[in-house]
This record gives sequence, C-alpha cells and structure tokens, in this order.
Amino acid sequence: MYEDMVTARLYEERLQDEYMEGKRPGFDISTGEIPGELHLAAGQEAAAVGVCHHLRDDDTVTAPHRPHHVAIAKRVDLKRMTAEIFGRETGLCSGKGGHMHLFDPDVNFACSGIIAEGCPPAVGAGLAAKKRNTDSVAVAYLGEGAIDQGGFLESLNLASVHDLPVVFVVEDNDWAISMPKERVTRPDDGSKRADGFDMHGVRVDSDDARAVYEAGGEAVGRARDGNGPTLLEVQVHRRMGHFMGDPETYRPEEDQERAAARDSIDRLAADMREFGIDDQELEEIRDRAANRVDEAVTWAKQQPLPEPEAAHDHAFTNPPEGVTSEEPEFADSGAAAGGDD
Repeated sequence: MYEDMVTARLYEERLQDEYMEGKRPGFDISTGEIPGELHLAAGQEAAAVGVCHHLRDDDTVTAPHRPHHVAIAKRVDLKRMTAEIFGRETGLCSGKGGHMHLFDPDVNFACSGIIAEGCPPAVGAGLAAKKRNTDSVAVAYLGEGAIDQGGFLESLNLASVHDLPVVFVVEDNDWAISMPKERVTRPDDGSKRADGFDMHGVRVDSDDARAVYEAGGEAVGRARDGNGPTLLEVQVHRRMGHFMGDPETYRPEEDQERAAARDSIDRLAADMREFGIDDQELEEIRDRAANRVDEAVTWAKQQPLPEPEAAHDHAFTNPPEGVTSEEPEFADSGAAAGGDD
C-alpha cells in the first residue's frame, strides 16, 4: 500500500512538471507534451489503495476525471497509461482518450470526465457478475461534489433493489471544483445518502490508509459474499488545484496549509515505523517508486505520435468490416404492398 501511494504521489508531481513544459510564460492549454486538461489527485492516495488492494483483476473499477491514483492501485499498466496521457500511439486508447478516458480491459478499469458517469457502468458490471453467478465485485469512485447527480442516485437505487455487489467510494476532498462542500450539498456526511436506499453506509473521517483498508475490506467482502452494496465515503485532501493551471484564488491559504499538514503517506510511514520498518527500507520503497515513475515517463515520451489518418480508426461512423458504405436500395413500400401510392 505504501509503495502504491508513493508511486501515485510521485507520478502526479512528475506529471505536474511535464505538463507545464511548453505552456509558459503565457499558459496555453493546447501546447506542450501533454495537451488538454489534466486533473491530479495528490492527497487522495489512501482512498485508492485502501479499497483496491482488496480487489482482483476480474473485479471492475470505474474512476472519475481524477483517476491516476486509482488506476495505479488497480494495477493498470503504468507505461501504457502514461503513453495515453502523452497522446502516444502505444497508449491504452491509442492516444485518443487522454488522461480522463483511460481504459484497461486487462484489469477491468475505466474512467470518464463526466461527473458520476462511472456509477451506472459499475452497477452494470455488478449485475453481470450476479447473473453469471461469480463472486466478482464492482467499485465506482466519485467525488463528494457528484453525490447529487441523478446517475449516482439512480445507481444507488438499482444496486439496492437488485442487491448487487457494488461498492461506491466517495472521495471527499472538501472542494467541488471551486466550491467548498458546504455550499454544494447536504448532508456533510455523504455516506448518509445510503440511508434513503436501505443500503449500508460508512464514512472514514481521516486520511488514514489503514482505516480505509479496514472499511474497504468490509465493503468488498460484503459484496463478494452476496450481501449487497455499500456506500463508503473517505475524507481525503486536495494538494493541487482542480486542474493544472487553476490559480486557486477561491481557496483560502489556510485551507491549503491544512491539507498539506495531513499527509496520508507520512501517516502510513509513521505507522510502519511503529511496526519495525526502518527508514532505510522506507527509502528503498520510495526509490523503487521513483524509478518506476521515471521509467514510465521516459518510455512514454519515446513512443510515436498517432498518424493523422488514424483519427478515422475506432470511430462509430466507420462501418464494420465487410459492410458496404453504399446506401441500400429499398423497394417502393406501396408497390410491395400492392397499393397505388
């Protein structure tokens, strides 16, 4: 868990640096090695590892637009994920999805830039597992600002009605884009949304990976044993802006300082020291994580960009192989029916 958390943190910090290359002095979102928007999840690592470390490859995970820490915890191929973020041909989606639309079928992971969009597919995966009589589970991650979305509430209802093996994980980082949570939704404890759907709900009030692991284990175990869904809310913190280039003028400086002071990685490292893990071993773990991140970024930047004509591949407008693109000829309906018109 610690190694995955460190990997995720170093990964986000590296992407932060890579993203800004070529975008200064005037910030231009379309330039540089990583084009488009980039949403980073530094500070939210505990929610990812605490749940995903209970999962198998055949379990499904859906994530929102801030997905990298969850993808790392679910064992998504880091090199191909990085290539996708850099828009390269060898990326998970051939460089066309970008960082908000990652898809790795080898470990059943997907994410989307649409708020709460991952909830219905997770319910679908849970329904499929139940119909197939397997013990696979599905986990849907979303932010606390998404718990008023219709797709989320409908998903809670369907999961409860059909008693599906789904775990909904709400990452509460206190900010719904630029709005503080208390100005966006009630109740303050999002896990209480479960009460309206006769569903088990629980909240972890601190950035504590061990506490999340315990709560996540109970939720995943309940789903895997056929005992229905769980809504789990986890308190995390946001160490960076909503997106790269966000000036965060809406956010008080003291809130940023509070977030930086409650680091879940430092907390877990302190716990490990109590259990006899010395600083040398912790440093070795950090070195492995740093090397993994460096290898992934170096490899991704060496990969080719897609050819322009590849834009026509994997598009819904293309007919399936063997199907003609010519318009079909239909007999006159009136003549076929023996009528005059």
